Amino acid sequence: MIFEHKSVLLEETVDSLKIVPDGIYVDGTLGGGGHAARVLSRLGPSGRLVGIDQDEDAVRAATEHLNDYKDKVIIVRSSYGDIRNVLQGLGIQRVNGIYLDLGVSSYQLDTAERGFTYRVDVPLDMRMDQRREMTAADIVNDYSESELCRIIRDYGEERFAKNIARHIAAEREKHRIETTGELVELIRAAIPARMRAEGGHPAKRTFQALRIELNQELTVLEESMDTMIDLLKPGGRLAVITFHSLEDRIVKQKFRTAEYPCICPPDFPVCTCGRTSRGKVITRKPIIPGEDEKEDNRRSRGSKLRVFERQERE
Repeated sequence: MIFEHKSVLLEETVDSLKIVPDGIYVDGTLGGGGHAARVLSRLGPSGRLVGIDQDEDAVRAATEHLNDYKDKVIIVRSSYGDIRNVLQGLGIQRVNGIYLDLGVSSYQLDTAERGFTYRVDVPLDMRMDQRREMTAADIVNDYSESELCRIIRDYGEERFAKNIARHIAAEREKHRIETTGELVELIRAAIPARMRAEGGHPAKRTFQALRIELNQELTVLEESMDTMIDLLKPGGRLAVITFHSLEDRIVKQKFRTAEYPCICPPDFPVCTCGRTSRGKVITRKPIIPGEDEKEDNRRSRGSKLRVFERQERE
């Protein structure tokens, strides 16, 4: 299958990076290379782009898609959570810009055998990095009922999480739950009929929760934000596209803390904690897609772009 993926907020993201022709940039979620191609088109002969992705299919597709820029691009199969080690391995200390396009790609959703979709009955997989042994089926069958409830409630923001977890726990007493179709039917049975029509497919939130837990998406994001800011040169920018409130909340809070890190009580006349700002938030309000993009690319709906600029302490 061809790795097809429409890049969300393409122009807005690339413009926000303020590309300098001889700069070094990092695409932390390379995917099919849509954003990367646009960044590379703005780089001069000495400019470089490091593309990082943990998905083998994405690495293969991006390598082919970016072949015309092969002298300016370095592609590494890894997670952006390991960005510092990736750059150190390439002899790069700091960069002019980093950007992330979070979440699951259109290719991953549309390739049924990857197990991300709730629309086709396939094995429960959902691994973004297929080198990992653990799959979504292991979570569904091996986590305790209370753990399942927490994940579905917190990561899926599912109001019927407790009932869904109860149905899963009861069913797996009879047999191991192995496919997306089996799980979808359990979710349907756990949600009252009058509520199933609200908010899209009834399994959407549970599948999101399992995917986030399996791939540790929020943990990786939260733990790597400070590192990415540290890796920026003065004037360098970090741009992050999120697709749901959990991701956006982390990015917003991390950017705010990087700009205003002081933890002194508000009634202190002067700062004594010694924490200094590392830069400024460029997007006081997130950038969202226009109506044309939302109409042309359904995946763009709900996406938000936030940007931070690194500034050295004077």
